Amino acid sequence: MLTLHGECWVITDSAAGNQRQALALAEHLQLPRRHLLLEPRAPWSWLAPRLIAGGRLALPASQRAWFAPPWPAVAIGCGRAAALFTRMLRPLGEGRCHTVQILDPRIEPTLWDTVVVPRHDELHGANVLTTLGSLNTVDDEWLADGRDACPQFEALPRPRVGVLLGGPRRGIALDADYASALIRQLLARQRAEGGSLLVLGSRRTPAALIESLRPLLAEVPGLLWAGRDDGRNPYPGVLGWADRLVVTPDSVNMLSEACAVGCPVLTFIRAPLPPKIARFHQTLRDAGLLRDLDAPGTAAQRPLRETARVAALVRERIEATRGGLRGGNPGGFPLSRE
Repeated sequence: MLTLHGECWVITDSAAGNQRQALALAEHLQLPRRHLLLEPRAPWSWLAPRLIAGGRLALPASQRAWFAPPWPAVAIGCGRAAALFTRMLRPLGEGRCHTVQILDPRIEPTLWDTVVVPRHDELHGANVLTTLGSLNTVDDEWLADGRDACPQFEALPRPRVGVLLGGPRRGIALDADYASALIRQLLARQRAEGGSLLVLGSRRTPAALIESLRPLLAEVPGLLWAGRDDGRNPYPGVLGWADRLVVTPDSVNMLSEACAVGCPVLTFIRAPLPPKIARFHQTLRDAGLLRDLDAPGTAAQRPLRETARVAALVRERIEATRGGLRGGNPGGFPLSRE
């Protein structure tokens, strides 16, 4: 096995979905990690990652000291803002920093050593690694930890149905009417087959929307979690104990994490989806990973877990681009084998 040495910088903005993907990949590389939350200022924020002139001046003064030598052995970024800095690190590191960019940077991917994109982004290239969904940390150990953190869910009547709510985005209206229709369908099924509902909001779920659901769920076994006022986030526990997961159609990350569990994953769609999201949904359906809310059957499914595979491919790319031990490691990147 190729063993990497040195530091890995994880570069993201404040978006939780970007952070989860980049940190998940970094964890699998098993390097000391440093997470940098970098927010470029104008005009770099408008043009990222195209405009790199000015270097660290792209950052507010308070963040410039973070983005400074010694440069890392590996840099992993996720999102357009991070792409600016992972792109900068390739020349700054003089060939000693392997740059990995997650999600389509919207410019030539050869400006990075490795680019990781979901299939529905439709980006191709010699250095492009393609996934079906988004990267995440969900595996058997993660799910077991979630169950250990929320042992009270074991006593809930089965089937335990986890309901993951995202939020509105361009082309997808997740409003109170949508949420009410979703919950009413879930309640009808719960009355027919029993069980419990564990409903979770996210950062993008409008507060008024989720609060409108409390009266509807008041008499149903389970929980409704809207935020810190409802206690610690039980998300890992819900995924760990769920017999079935229902996910709103807007979030690639939530759908990908749900599909990593191995239980049936359902979604509720009331209107045509934007083209890119529609392609993602179709890919999941073609793989047998996603069905409509009213689909019959409760059989377990093969979990979608791609992070370890991508990490192994990144390791191979590092070895290939640096020549490995056999080629004398001309780039100076520290490598060893175990």
